[in-house]
Amino acid sequence: MHTPHSPRRNARHTWPALAAAAGLAAAGLVSLAPSAGAQPQQAPAQRLTTARSCAVSTAPDMMACKALKVTSGADSLAPSARSAHPAAIPSGYGPSELRGAYAVPATGGGTATVAVVDAYDNPAAEADLAVYRSQYGLPACTTDNGCLRKVGQSGGSALPAPDPGWAEEISLDLDMVSAICPACHILLVEADTSAMTDLGESVDTAVALGAKYVSNSYGGGESGADTAYDSQYFDHPGVAITVSSGDAGYGVEYPAGSQYVTAVGGTSLRQDGSSRGWAETAWGGAGSGCSAYDPKPTWQRDGECAGRTVADVSAVADPATGVAVHDTYGNDRGWEVFGGTSASAPIVASLYALAGEPSQGSYPSSFPYAHADALNDVLSGSNGECAGSYLCTGAGGFDGPTGLGTPNGVAAFTG
Repeated sequence: MHTPHSPRRNARHTWPALAAAAGLAAAGLVSLAPSAGAQPQQAPAQRLTTARSCAVSTAPDMMACKALKVTSGADSLAPSARSAHPAAIPSGYGPSELRGAYAVPATGGGTATVAVVDAYDNPAAEADLAVYRSQYGLPACTTDNGCLRKVGQSGGSALPAPDPGWAEEISLDLDMVSAICPACHILLVEADTSAMTDLGESVDTAVALGAKYVSNSYGGGESGADTAYDSQYFDHPGVAITVSSGDAGYGVEYPAGSQYVTAVGGTSLRQDGSSRGWAETAWGGAGSGCSAYDPKPTWQRDGECAGRTVADVSAVADPATGVAVHDTYGNDRGWEVFGGTSASAPIVASLYALAGEPSQGSYPSSFPYAHADALNDVLSGSNGECAGSYLCTGAGGFDGPTGLGTPNGVAAFTG
């Protein structure tokens, strides 16, 4: 069968960033800065500008985090609902909106540990998490009460050097786990560097320390080493491992392309007058497509891709419908708005945690395929050019940018 062209590895670091910016600009919503620290450019008609928390890596097998920070225009977004401190209500979606949009159960997860794997250290992670949870009336999650644990790459107390960009990613991840599963324990594993080998070892550490749910909000270009990384770091039966699909539009990144993970795409999420109360379209920055290296898992059935297809499921990722995050390390101002598939990956990992421990020997990435009717199908939107294929266009049933759809409770994540 015909397989639409997937961009070559080196090309992924140039044209996809333009494709993502074009997709968002077409909606008149946001300008995407090409790298961390760059000055965003805003057209007169645009309401938001963003910047990447981590510069896109051009080095082989080096990963970049997938957080996108709104750098101007955040005050144009609706404030969070049900804040415990209404005098300082942040912009962007908070736990109330996210839980309502995805029909998240009110209880559960008390015995679960969700691991967050990132590179470098965020020295302010616990303090910022405390502010986020207090703001929204969530129970405290601290090292003292045993809810939060932070370890280095090998599982010990030695931590890597701090990094302001990855610190933003860490804050985003911790806040999203808290929003979806306030009762969950959180294990933060900080890799020594952003090399795939260090991040992969950190995934192994998270699993060795007992986490059954591991969120990874980073990615880079595919390579011939990916299948070896698959078997070394991501082949963990009985563990739900989620990975961001990317923020550069159509094209596959690794480790989202691994056959053993749940690749999480992205949507634009807005309230409407429907019975659900929310509408979603495929986000223009979400990664998708056919892996050039990874084989197709047996539970995928789409016809235009002989290899692994990205994504499997999705959740909110558009910065123009972004989430509230509290981050202060590196002179960040505290309350900010973030998007990117960095937001959607920990959301889905937390839903796996609420769904219950995966069955022994199972691959939880297969669970949504057995329960596709328990997801919100996303029918429109696009993240690039692929000759009109479902691989870059929101469509009924399975499609690349949003996979099988977005969460509607936890039924799709059980098995």
